[in-house]
Amino acid sequence: MENNNNNFDERYEDAQKRVKRLKGFYSHLLVYVLVNIMIVFLNIRNLQPGESYFKFENFFTAFFWGIGLLAHGVSVFGHHLIFGKEWEERKIKEFMEKDKQEHEKWE
Repeated sequence: MENNNNNFDERYEDAQKRVKRLKGFYSHLLVYVLVNIMIVFLNIRNLQPGESYFKFENFFTAFFWGIGLLAHGVSVFGHHLIFGKEWEERKIKEFMEKDKQEHEKWE
């Protein structure tokens, strides 16, 4: 019974950490969107007649902050895609099978 409680507690802590990371990413995304909408509004308002909006300085913040947001997203979602539990299980099985074949080859 004690082992089940420890297992539940570990799973619960892991779930809490994942929720906290998701919440952090979604908060970051919301701030990114709101700030960049405000920047677009201010940039459009300050355009001179006939001036094009499509200049690098108008996208500077969105671009570089977007790189940071992408990195944050990969840290939250990407590691599960690349090195998630399924990947770990596949690699374990692969190594076990390889060891078994090598062991059988020498018998």
